Amino acid sequence: MKSLFSVGVAAILLTSCNSESKKQEAALKAKQTTIDSMQAVIAKQAIIDSMNNVMAQKEQELEKQNEENSKQVVANNNSRQAQAAAPAKKKWNHKAKGAVVGAGTGAVTGAIINKNRAEGALIGSVIGAGVGVGTGAIVDAQKKKKEKNN
Repeated sequence: MKSLFSVGVAAILLTSCNSESKKQEAALKAKQTTIDSMQAVIAKQAIIDSMNNVMAQKEQELEKQNEENSKQVVANNNSRQAQAAAPAKKKWNHKAKGAVVGAGTGAVTGAIINKNRAEGALIGSVIGAGVGVGTGAIVDAQKKKKEKNN
């Protein structure tokens, strides 16, 4: 009787310890999932921030060029006493637009599809940028053909 009681107590202890470890394992998995999703969001935000920084730098360079051009125009106007219009801001070509849109779309899609979200976002942004540049080049070529025909 004592041995039967001892075996029962041992079985209860083993099952209670096993369920406790499963609970801890599930909690650790939930924590890791949360950490992974936060890292993916951070990676996406880093990509967006770097794109915004690049855009800001390009805008600053364009502003500097426009200022230099306007200074040259003013200097020419002073020397010639003639008025010249300031050059218009250069617009983005379709290649650049396609690259930015493709990179953003590819990053989001890659992060959704791949289990490792940061890796998927990087791969997706590279592939998306490549496809965007290709599409933009096609659109630019068609636009040039239309301008030549007109």
